[in-house]
Amino acid sequence: MNVYIFDNTLDGLLTAVFDSFFLKQQPEYLLAEGEQLPMFADEPHRVVTDSEKAERVWKGLEKYLSKEGMHMISVSWLSEERTLNQPLFNMICKVFRLKVKGLERNASDPDVLEVRNSCRRVLHEQLRMKQFIRFQKAKDGTYLAVVSPDHNVLPLIIDHFQDRFNDQPWIIYDAKRHYGYYYDGKTVIRVTFEDEASVPFDLSNGKMDADVLSENDKLFQDLWRTYFKAICIKERMNPKKQLSDMPRRYWKYMTEKNG
Repeated sequence: MNVYIFDNTLDGLLTAVFDSFFLKQQPEYLLAEGEQLPMFADEPHRVVTDSEKAERVWKGLEKYLSKEGMHMISVSWLSEERTLNQPLFNMICKVFRLKVKGLERNASDPDVLEVRNSCRRVLHEQLRMKQFIRFQKAKDGTYLAVVSPDHNVLPLIIDHFQDRFNDQPWIIYDAKRHYGYYYDGKTVIRVTFEDEASVPFDLSNGKMDADVLSENDKLFQDLWRTYFKAICIKERMNPKKQLSDMPRRYWKYMTEKNG
């Protein structure tokens, strides 16, 4: 029983595909580092991530997959789902083994279907992020939003916010993955905080410290909460529908739900 172990990066997975064809093997299991080996497994092959090998595999995929197919692979990877590793590896290997175009549209293939469904979950999450992100304004004019999405969708939504709020500086920070993006009015850069405990906002709920929060924003938040309560007609409340439209996991960072 052949088992490959990789570093749980996309380049690592693509390198595993390269090794599989170079060694003329088709491993039954592709495991991320730290995952438990199956019983009766042979000595695992440890994949050493190689960016050149990964690039060769990626360029090879472009010969057989459409732009939508390539996009499906890169977006599905942002799901960070461990269960995706095996079907994604299998799908990519099938592309090179079958050498036919359009495999990404074959929904009857279980591996393709799993990758496609993972991609859909990520795209759904990034749409929700666009809807539910709430900014707070600091005294220096910078707008801050803290999020904690199930999937790593920040790379997919930054262009949207750069286009929509291109006349003001802002930070969108992913508290779950400990990184974010800062826009200074001209360019977007990826940022991390060496000491998150010292930042002037609470990562557990996204609230900015009172001493740095703009006075106008304090007033706006109060008005927004009042408005939200005012439009909620008690006789027409439908908690089940509300949870469907606005899942509870987003509430802690939303002004109208975080009084």
